[in-house]
Amino acid sequence: MQRIFIVGCPRSGTTLVQAMLARHPEVFTLPETAFFEGLFTDLKWRWGDRTARARPRRPHHHLGFARRGGRRAFRQLQRSLLGPDLGREHVPLRTRACTRKFIAMLDRMAAAAGRSSWIEKTPNHLLYIPEIEAAVPEARFIHVIRRGIDVVASLTDATLNFEAYEAFDGSVALWTHRWNHAIEIHREQVGRPHHHFIFLEDLVRDGDTTWQQLCAFLDLPPDARLTDPANHAIANLEQEPWKHAAVGGVPREAERKVDQLFGPRIKRWLQSNLAPYDELRAACSALSPAKQATHGPGRAAAWAPKNLA
Repeated sequence: MQRIFIVGCPRSGTTLVQAMLARHPEVFTLPETAFFEGLFTDLKWRWGDRTARARPRRPHHHLGFARRGGRRAFRQLQRSLLGPDLGREHVPLRTRACTRKFIAMLDRMAAAAGRSSWIEKTPNHLLYIPEIEAAVPEARFIHVIRRGIDVVASLTDATLNFEAYEAFDGSVALWTHRWNHAIEIHREQVGRPHHHFIFLEDLVRDGDTTWQQLCAFLDLPPDARLTDPANHAIANLEQEPWKHAAVGGVPREAERKVDQLFGPRIKRWLQSNLAPYDELRAACSALSPAKQATHGPGRAAAWAPKNLA
């Protein structure tokens, strides 16, 4: 079973990449689990928020016992994925045992669906890469990256349109800081095995090449006949209505929200305070795409709507 994690700053295109891959006949996926985020907690501290502090670790935590809140979150996740009956399975006391049980649960779900790979997509798991790698040494990571000014604009727009939801709470300054932190983490992984980088603008402008490289990285046949994205529970659209445009898995030019939301002063501030995006993109472009030529040239773009089964 191939275990794949899609990570990135929120509103960077992670759902779109997940939805594209979900249509592949060898891939199983599911809505965001936030498993590692729930188990290891300290999300705001890991983002580097100025007012956040790491929760103190008690002696039993140093001995490998999971936090009570983490075990409670795992129990709720089991129920949502397996149903109320199977979801009553015992939740282990130790962090490592909880992780093993989570991975085994996804393995079983993918195998039952007849798939050889599964994708877990929680953007914030970017902050938990060390814990994921320790638990799943063979895991593969897909980093999805979008220009910072567009990410901040998209987050601001989501806050205005979905104010009842807390997912995007935060100021322009806060999300600028978080995007910069995400870029720093992405940069640390460049050149490491099992890490692949997708820039949203490349996906939109040249989806064929991006698809070929992505399938090569995952050892998936790029010309496989795809399934209907509606066959996959990619997201809970009642709880995450902002994902409606992405769950179809077809890249398209996004609406330019920067000019609609920000005036000259905020634009200048963002340009001065956002980390260099083009430097990271150039560093990734300088690498030879992993196994890019494995399947040879001339294959059709498998994600295109014309190949939809």
